[in-house]
Formats: sequence, C-alpha cells, structure tokens
Amino acid sequence: MLLGSVLNPVNSTIIAVALVPIGGALGAPASQTAWLVSALYLATALGQPVVGRLIDVFGPRRLFLLGTGLVGVAGVVGALAPGLGVLIGARVLLGFGTCAGYPAAMALVRGEAERTGRDSPGGVLTALSVANQTIAVVGPLLGGLLIAVGGWRATFALNVPLAVAAVVLGLLRLPKAQPKAEPAAQPKAEPAAQPTAVPTGGSARRGSLAARLDLPGMGLFAAMLVSLLLFLMNPHLRDWYLLALSAAAGAAFAARELRAATPFIDLRVLGGNTPLLATYGRALVAYVVAYSFLYGFTQWTEEGFGLSPFHAGLAQIPMFLLAIGVSVVSGRSTGVRGKLLLGAVGQIAACLVILTLGGDSPLWMLLLVALIFGVPQGLNNLALQNSVYFQADPERTASSAGLLRTFAYIGSMVASSATAASFGQHADTGGLHRLARVMLGAGVLYLLLTLFDRTLGRAAGAGTRAPV
Repeated sequence: MLLGSVLNPVNSTIIAVALVPIGGALGAPASQTAWLVSALYLATALGQPVVGRLIDVFGPRRLFLLGTGLVGVAGVVGALAPGLGVLIGARVLLGFGTCAGYPAAMALVRGEAERTGRDSPGGVLTALSVANQTIAVVGPLLGGLLIAVGGWRATFALNVPLAVAAVVLGLLRLPKAQPKAEPAAQPKAEPAAQPTAVPTGGSARRGSLAARLDLPGMGLFAAMLVSLLLFLMNPHLRDWYLLALSAAAGAAFAARELRAATPFIDLRVLGGNTPLLATYGRALVAYVVAYSFLYGFTQWTEEGFGLSPFHAGLAQIPMFLLAIGVSVVSGRSTGVRGKLLLGAVGQIAACLVILTLGGDSPLWMLLLVALIFGVPQGLNNLALQNSVYFQADPERTASSAGLLRTFAYIGSMVASSATAASFGQHADTGGLHRLARVMLGAGVLYLLLTLFDRTLGRAAGAGTRAPV
C-alpha cells in the first residue's frame, strides 16, 4: 500500500529539477516543458476518481496491478523518449498509472477494518500520510541526485524498479477478492452478475458492466474537469469558452448522475453528505496554500534570495522533518477537529511571517517559515485523509479517496496560476508578498470552513459516520 501510494507524489515532485535539463537536451522552451507538469496533473485529477470507482466495483487487486504495471511501461517510454511529445505522453501514462495506488490503499484499509471489526486503523492511515509527505518533500533532492548520476532520463527510469517491486508485492500480498464490496455496486435484479464474471460473455452482461461503471457519466465528468483545469492552468478572458464548456458539461453530468441507476458519483448521496463536501472544500483551499508554498516560496528562495537549487531544497528539510514528527504524534489521536484548527492557524502564521521577508532577511527566518509550515503540512494531510475515511460511504471508499486527490490537484492548479500571476517574469520579493496575501486569504477561508463546520468533532474516534 505504501509503495503504490507514493508513486504519484514522487513523479509529481521529482520533475521539478528535471525541467531545465530536459529543455536543454530536447531544445524545448520553458513554455513547452511546463506541459510535463500539467500533463500528469490533468491525468491524475481525472483518473483518481475514475480508477477509484473501478476499485469499488472490482476490488483493489486487479486495478493496483494494472496501474503499477502501466507505471513501469511509462518509465521505459520516458527513459527512451526521442522527443518532447513522447515524453509528455509518458507523463500522461504515469498520471493514469499512479492513480490506483492511493484509492486501492484506502479500500484495503476499509476492507480489513470490516473483516476484523477494528474500525480505527490510525497507525496505517498515519503511515500512508507520512509516506506521501516524505516523498513529496524529498522528491526534488532525489531528482537532483538521479540527474547527477544518470541524467534526466534516470528520473523516468526510476519508475521501472518501483513498478516491478509494486507488482511483485501486489501479486504476493493483495487479497484476490473483496466480496463485501460487490453487492452495493450491482443492480438487485441481476444477483448473478458478479464482477469477475461480467466480462466473460453475453451482451446482457456487457450491458450490466457498462451500467455499473456509468461510462457516460465518466465521459461528462472528464469533459467538465479537463476544461476547468485547462482554464486554471493559464486563466485569461480569451479562454472564457473553457469555463462555458466546463459549466455545460457539469450541468449534463449532474443531470445524468441524478437519474442513473448506478451513478459514477452518486450526487444524491454526496449532496446529503455535508461533512464530506466540507472536507473536499477544505482540501481545495488547503492545497492552494501548500502548493503555493512548495513552488512559489522555493522559487523565490532561488531568484529573490539567491540560494542555489540544491540549497533551496535543503531549506525545505525542516518542514519535512517536523511534518513527519507531527503526523506520527498526532496520528495517535483519532479526532480531526483539533488537527484541522491547528493546521489552519499554522498556515496563517506562516503566511504572516512570509509577509515580513525580504532579500536581505537572515537565513534563519527562511528556516523558521519552513518549520512553521511543517505543522499544517503534518496535520492537514492526515486530518483530511482520516475525515474521508470516516465520512465516506464504505462502499465508495476508493472513489471518495480519489475525489479527495482530485480536489487537491484543483488546488494545485489554482496555486500554480496564483504563483504565475504574482511573480510575472521574475520571482522577486514583491511577488512573494502578493502570493503570500493570496495564501493568507485561502488560509483564513480554511479556518472559517473548520470553525463553522458543526459536523466535526470526535465522531471519527467513536467509529461513527456522517448521515448519508
């Protein structure tokens, strides 16, 4: 579970230090190499809930093996890519391939909880959160080491041994069936249409499979999300048609899901699950702050403060260490409200300190900002993950976890747009302060969403779930 879930964050962050050498080797400008980042985000934001739904229907084993196998193929394609177009295609394959790890892990945790009757796997959920944080922060340092040893192609080749290990472990250790997840996913009138038997023949069974997966709903969801993310990547009034297309696809998607017998995303259930909707909203604004800091603040430390890329990465180490410590300690408690409130306060405090920074600030102030950000980094990820685990419909744990990642990537796109608009052509101190004010606004909104959410409390500790 840990290995599969970190395939996405390692590929999300390791590319940061590879863009410049890739552009130099392939003769591509920065405007084109930026698609190496966006392609993975687009594929992952779309693929997480889709693959999560497939996991809910068919169980985690086969989707995990298929996804991690695709990661290995993408690693080979990327390592041998002759040009930028093929390289972007490899990143799309990586995005879809890495979609299975995290939803499969959440589905496996839920399945084990139901099998054993122990509905508080705090240690496992904490380990998932810590593993993802660790990889996300050390990704740039790992990328720099790989490039120094084997060039930028080594950052793609790394996926091959990781994928082989994940597939072997999956074959050996993952359960071959999740029978409890099947009944809710199939129509009552067709009790014999088990997931393993559907593809074997017959037009009726093929129709049953298509109905259960809701392929039209998935297509409309894809059109809505891709249009929205394409606009957020470079928001401009001339691209208004993307917003119009996203709104039209969203309306059609809602109409489809409300009348579908087995919807891709059950809007009737989701609409009645206010706690889960609030969690998704908090995730979006939390990741606006987190990604703005990860990319914007790091870019300023290089251009505005004068650190080398290697030393800029080292400046993130205090955040990485403290985030792990905070996650490990706070993971012993099952409550989420206190974690969310403290995480919100930590974000606001860090943004206020950033507003005092300048090109002549002492180095210890940069380290202080990283330390302060380590608190919300360690608390928010864990609290949001645990919230989804306890608030989601147990039969849709994987797709609900996938939607959490989708909202996180929407937040990353907003952060990317805010960073570009704040800095312009150069990451100077004025741009950093403009970005910090955007981050501060998102942090305050995160705090308000937590303060006025009456559904929060210690419900998770009691093993209860929100009414759906």
